[in-house]
Parts: sequence; C-alpha cells; structure tokens
Amino acid sequence: MNRLLKIARSATPGSSVQFREEAYGEHGLHRFLRDVLALANASVDGPRYIVTGIGYDDNGSKRARNIGREDFSGKPSYQSIVADYIEPPLRVKYQPVTVDGKRVGVYEIADSQDKPYMMRIDYSERLRRGDAYVRVDTSTIKLGRRQLQEMFERKFREAVSHESVEVGFPGEIIHKELRLPTVDLSALPSAMAASKIKQMLDIRRKFSNTGSTTVMARLNHARLFGSDRPYEDRSAADLMREAAEIRHKYRTEDDYFLYEENVQKMQVVVFNQGSEAIENATLSLILPNHNSFYVASELPKISKENQWFDRGPAARAAYPAVNLRDDSIHVASSLGLLPTDAPVQVFETPLRVCVGQELKGRKLGIRYVLNGSNLRGPAKGQLKLRF
Repeated sequence: MNRLLKIARSATPGSSVQFREEAYGEHGLHRFLRDVLALANASVDGPRYIVTGIGYDDNGSKRARNIGREDFSGKPSYQSIVADYIEPPLRVKYQPVTVDGKRVGVYEIADSQDKPYMMRIDYSERLRRGDAYVRVDTSTIKLGRRQLQEMFERKFREAVSHESVEVGFPGEIIHKELRLPTVDLSALPSAMAASKIKQMLDIRRKFSNTGSTTVMARLNHARLFGSDRPYEDRSAADLMREAAEIRHKYRTEDDYFLYEENVQKMQVVVFNQGSEAIENATLSLILPNHNSFYVASELPKISKENQWFDRGPAARAAYPAVNLRDDSIHVASSLGLLPTDAPVQVFETPLRVCVGQELKGRKLGIRYVLNGSNLRGPAKGQLKLRF
C-alpha cells in the first residue's frame, strides 16, 4: 500500500500516470475504458496508474477529495468491465489509499506486454469495436490504421519465432521418441484379488448342487487367502458385489504398484534456441487415454509399517497438473521465463507412467503446445512413445 500512496502523493502526470478529481462511477465508464486503453498502449515499461480523487488547484498544487466508499464495492466492477470490453486480457486492480486524511482511489494497470489493446466489442456509438487509444505525456490520442499497423509490425519484429523452440525428451541430444518397458498388469493387487473372488464364485457355482459348497468354499478360501483372511460364508451376490468394488478397495495398493514399484518417470525438456528469452511460457501435453497406459494424477502414498501415508505438501505440489479425461490425458506446466542456450526441464517432479503388456510393440503419440507472451505463435509438435 505504501507504493500506491507514494504514487498518489508524489507522481506527476505523464504517459504512465493519470490523475482525476472525480470517480468514474457508472456514468463515466466510457471515459474509464478509454483511459485504460490509452495507458495500456503507452510506450512505457512497468505498471501504469490512474488516481481518482486528486486534482490540481490554480497554483498547480495537488488537492485531495474523498471518493465514496461505495466506489470500491465492486458496483460497478471495473475489472469485469475491462474483461468484457478490452482485448487482449488486461489485469486492473482498484484500491483505496488515504492522502491527507482523504480517501482516494488508485487503479493499477498491470505491465502491458501484449499491445495493441483494443475494444473487443462495442460499448457505445462513441466507443466501438476495434477502437484503440494511446497516452502520450498528458494527452490521449486515438490510434489510426497506420499507428496500429506499426504497433503490430513492431510486436512481430520483437517477438520470438516459435521455430526456434525445440521440445523433446532429455539425453545427450533432445529425442523425439522415448522407449518404455511394459509390465504384466495381471499382478495388480486389484487384479489378483479379483481373480481370487472369481475362483470362489466358480467353486460356488460348480458345487452348489452337491451340498458340499461350504466345504469346498472353505478349502479354496484357505488355498487362495491363507490364514491372513478368516473365512466368511459369503453368498454369490456378496462375492459379485465385492468384485464390483475391487478397484476402489485396492486403489492405494494399485497406485503403489503402478507408480512406485513399476513406475517409469518421464521428463520433457524445452530448448529455446533463439536470442531472446520467452516470457510467461507454458507447456501443455495431450497423451492418449488407453486402458493399458497409466499416468499418475498425483504421487502415490508411502507404505510404512503396513500403513499408508500421504506425501508432504511440497512433494505433492511439485508434481505436474494432470487432468484425466475420457479420451485423453492433459498435462500442463508453467515454465515462467524460458532462457536461451540451455535445455530446461519442464517438470519439477517427473511425470509417472506405467504401461501394460497389451501395448508391447506399439507406438503412441503425444501432442505438445508451448505458448509464450512474446512468441509469434505457439510452438506445436508431436513426440512418440514406443513400448
């Protein structure tokens, strides 16, 4: 808050700071949108500010006056107005500060790196879709076609080409294909438990007419489960119900089998070969969803002294964001600033996968999309998994 107070007290009007004696309110939203556009398009670095409640007297000295408390209540919602009418997206915060005992307001417009900012849709007859303004010193100027074209061309010249970005698997060189071993999924704890229940059901059906069902059930129960699990006289319906719930019952054990005991840890690297860092970089992967291809949505629990324990918050937070869908698996990672001249690992903690033998000898593709605020366009491509 001290920073905003300093702006309100000490800043002078210019390309990045504007003062208004009155609040915009509901009847001044046309002017508000125009002023935000002008400051966002200004040729300055860093955030920009509009201070309401401060004007100048005849001697050029600042004077503060109260802005009503209701102006900060979210009615109107200035951030929502910006989101509705201005593109590309622009973040604006509005906060009260006290100057000389008076409550004034400060709009902080985030550093605007995606110029030009324009009207997304019509607001009124005087502020139409495609309109854009720029603040030059203390003046607001409407941008014409030539100025907009120059701004777009400058943005393109300064942008990093997506062709300078390479995405792949790590190694002495960056690989586009990764080989993964397969695992016998019949050894999954849930699969083994389901197999035992199936055998118990088969025994019940086979001996139900002989009168010796219970005897055979006891014998086979002892053979299948040993002394670890006492015998219970369960009907066929009970066994079928248990079989239907088996995956849920053994989920923790299955996850440990897949993502700890038989895990393959998959890392991806991004190499920015351009001459300029990529800003606000994000990478998205789209993997196939196959019933023999498992991707962990979170780290498995840890087994200690026959009990299961969650991993610590830091370990869980370091794992990639995985979204399991019906037809695909989406993985997202925020990379922030992507420097040049050295490959960067995408995942703080590698992605955990496990592959069943049904996929042995086959290949599956992974689509990737890398975005950055100063990329000319997204870098897209495909990687391959060979099993």
